[in-house]
Amino acid sequence: MNVVFAVKQYISKMIEDSGPGMKVLLMDKETTGIVSMVYTQSEILQKEVYLFERIDSQNREIMKHLKAICFLRPTKENVDYLIQELRRPKYSIYFIYFSNVISKSDVKSLAEADEQEVVAEVQEFYGDYIAVNPHLFSLNILGCCQGRNWDPAQLSRTTQGLTALLLSLKKCPVIRYQLSSEAAKTLAECVKQVISKEYELFEFRRTEVPPLLLILDRCDDAITPLLNQWTYQAMVHELLGINNNRIDLSRVPGISKDLKEVVLSAENDEFYANNMHLNFAEIGSNIKNLMEDFQKKKPKEQQKLESIADMKAFVENYPQFKKMSGTVSKHVTVVGELSRLVSERNLLEVSEVEQELACQNDHSSAVQNVKRLLQNPKVTEFDAARLVMLYALHYERHSSNSLPGLLVDLRNKGVSEKYRKLVSAVVEYGGKRVRGSDLFSPKDAVAITKQFLKGLKGVENVYTQHQPFLHETLDHLIKGKLKENLYPYVGLSTLRDRPQDIIVFVIGGATYEEALTVYNLNRSTPGVRIVLGGTTVHNTKSFLEEVLASGLHSRNKESSQTTVRSANRR
Repeated sequence: MNVVFAVKQYISKMIEDSGPGMKVLLMDKETTGIVSMVYTQSEILQKEVYLFERIDSQNREIMKHLKAICFLRPTKENVDYLIQELRRPKYSIYFIYFSNVISKSDVKSLAEADEQEVVAEVQEFYGDYIAVNPHLFSLNILGCCQGRNWDPAQLSRTTQGLTALLLSLKKCPVIRYQLSSEAAKTLAECVKQVISKEYELFEFRRTEVPPLLLILDRCDDAITPLLNQWTYQAMVHELLGINNNRIDLSRVPGISKDLKEVVLSAENDEFYANNMHLNFAEIGSNIKNLMEDFQKKKPKEQQKLESIADMKAFVENYPQFKKMSGTVSKHVTVVGELSRLVSERNLLEVSEVEQELACQNDHSSAVQNVKRLLQNPKVTEFDAARLVMLYALHYERHSSNSLPGLLVDLRNKGVSEKYRKLVSAVVEYGGKRVRGSDLFSPKDAVAITKQFLKGLKGVENVYTQHQPFLHETLDHLIKGKLKENLYPYVGLSTLRDRPQDIIVFVIGGATYEEALTVYNLNRSTPGVRIVLGGTTVHNTKSFLEEVLASGLHSRNKESSQTTVRSANRR
């Protein structure tokens, strides 16, 4: 179950099926992103695709010597653009691929528009999602719910994305959902309806144990997306932001022109592929090793590399080195900027207190540490508000709750009203009243023993104590112990055996920390394959936007109380 491979296969097949000759790839805004995640422009150029165009671009030239490969979402807007295109074709022949199920009436409209008979093929290739990592996918939807219920347009898009994922992986799953979430139940039923309606598409070879789709809601764990991260991919997203593998470095002090935007893709960057799941300290030493290996080839210019600053200076002073290894200059720049932000924002200290708020149950120590950091001028308003949010979620019903005082401290620190209001909004979004689970106090004997032993041993790394709640959920699921009264099945189908192929989908967005959990479970659990998806992949900033978009904050004023189918189906 590799989502990058699944989408890549679709793109390759489109290009192969169009035969030899020069081609143009005609896409829409979304499919442009879908393709760019799995193929570089230079890779596609090698397959005789010499032009990339948007279907909505008005100024395209007539080029009758080119074949057109159209890869589009089956929206009304795209069908209308195609109808206009076919009435006045700019290219010699058209191979049309929709990323999801297209209605018969739309196919009929296209056939009627094709008076010049330029269409060679119309097919459905189900690459209707963003393949982020082999085991992680996203739909790039921010703000999927209004209150506790779906925004209807986003429900439709999510149902399409999730069913396309199942078809691309050739899975017809049994479905379970989080009972405490109305949105999870609605999505589960919508997916089930599509599987029933399009049953011919889902007739895959039966496996002994059917695959399982588990639908969860972000509201059940609002802690994970609020934490600072210390593994490479997660940390880059948290501090710099990853948008379809692209990182905007234009605000980095003294950045060179060619590094203002960089691409981090495990498909085309060996260093990133090998280091994306490692922690920050290891990455620093791995870059140093990489550069020292290069220096050995140039004994005359031997220098010592003691710090990130030394490395940056080294790269800048060697234009030929930059030419030979753009990868290294890119990673030195990214790691250098991460290092600068960690120091500037005092993130080691902030993160230690965040981890204490997420993992320990010592209230007086928590209050003391949060208050101490709120006094620190290096701590930004964003990080200050984040600490108070974590406190508010953990100690929401504590008898000595100190939230009113902490909100006053935020105001005194000059934290904007927007962030102060977000504290109560986050509690409204993911507080105790909403959660179907208990994030903070383990109930069963095994979990209590584990926590006790952890307390005795101490932790190997204070910055990575936290494990997402998803880890516990998946652990129970793999062992066949996930309670049916909390995660019921849709319809009559149930699993008697332990699941082997698991697709988890998080409404309201997944995180890279959860993706790391899935990556590690895939490596440590033979016979089990897990893919994680979400309406988006969050960092703290986008998660707070998700909370705002839900509209829950407006009800709670700031207060101290607070596979392929086609005309020829395959």
